[in-house]
Amino acid sequence: MNSDSDLQIAGDILEVPHLLQPAREHPVTVAEFAGLARGIAADRSQWAHLVQYDAATRWYHRLRTGPGYEVWLLSWVPGQGSGSHDHGRSSGVLTVLQGELTERTERAARTLGSGAQRVFAPGYVHEVVNDSLEPAVSLHVYYPGLTEMPMHTARCEARAPHDPVTA
Repeated sequence: MNSDSDLQIAGDILEVPHLLQPAREHPVTVAEFAGLARGIAADRSQWAHLVQYDAATRWYHRLRTGPGYEVWLLSWVPGQGSGSHDHGRSSGVLTVLQGELTERTERAARTLGSGAQRVFAPGYVHEVVNDSLEPAVSLHVYYPGLTEMPMHTARCEARAPHDPVTA
């Protein structure tokens, strides 16, 4: 029993079908889109055989579409980055599948290791870079599907805590 609540459930909650939500064929909430990304991440057979690495440019592949959303697979060799950008009217979930990426915003920088997720709203400005010495792979879910990616001239200058900062 949770001591912070007076609510108790007696019996098997699964025996109360009118309280259960029917399973949806496609995600519609932020939590469901994040869950979709985690599910794909956990099943390497859905994506690992598709990954390619390109030293000249970031490689990407549209992995899946659904009603109003898209799922993209991207690879990043060391040093590759997205540049400072937003995703127009699209919200998104970024999930690191393999390796490590750094996300920079005006306020902070964070290192995202394998399994890390970032959820972002429309208009969120960031830059994603592979600052490590190993290739990385990420999964990106956009809702609605990505129709624009405006670039921003001002770089996101925040540095990760482990990066040297010079005055």
